[in-house]
Amino acid sequence: MSADLILFVTDIHERHDENDVLEKITNTKIPVVVLINKVDNAKQEEVLEKTKYWQEKLNPMQVFAISALHGYNLAGLLPLILDVIPEHPAYYDKEDLTDRHVRFFASEIIREKIFNNYQKEIPYSTEVIITAFKEEDYITRISAEIIVERDSQKNILIGKGGASLKKVGMEARKDIEKFIDGKVFLETFVKVIPDWRSKKNYLKNFGYDG
Repeated sequence: MSADLILFVTDIHERHDENDVLEKITNTKIPVVVLINKVDNAKQEEVLEKTKYWQEKLNPMQVFAISALHGYNLAGLLPLILDVIPEHPAYYDKEDLTDRHVRFFASEIIREKIFNNYQKEIPYSTEVIITAFKEEDYITRISAEIIVERDSQKNILIGKGGASLKKVGMEARKDIEKFIDGKVFLETFVKVIPDWRSKKNYLKNFGYDG
């Protein structure tokens, strides 16, 4: 693992049984900062208990009890990050906006719409894979797979009569069209891979395991 700082994001009610992930973090010399999200949904005693747990478990530089939804207790995070990470010569020219392919941004836009349209565990249990990206003269044709862990999540994503998935697709298509400044045909499919987040091969294939 190569990094200047690890931001370990969890939430106040989340259980962590992925001991291999935690061991990987504790066995590195990289500084760790823990972010405990959704503390607005917990009592003060729960927050103190969870903070103590992560302090003992990961021995981090700092633990932030936050609410991303309400922007609570986030003010000190960016200064801490800037203080820890070293200065380095620029890797790219100032005129370069990104080194990513358009298909990466297409998947991120679809993921954004999932976060906007669903709650609870659904967004965090999904991965978006662009399976086809074909640029034609007057239109770009994109196919995307939305990966989930359970059939129940698939049913929620699709919605009654496919209405929920259609809404996500329409919103994503409009934003992708703005991004590439051209017409887009977008088709989305939902695929179940049971417990993919706990399987190293899938994490590696999806770019989460270095």
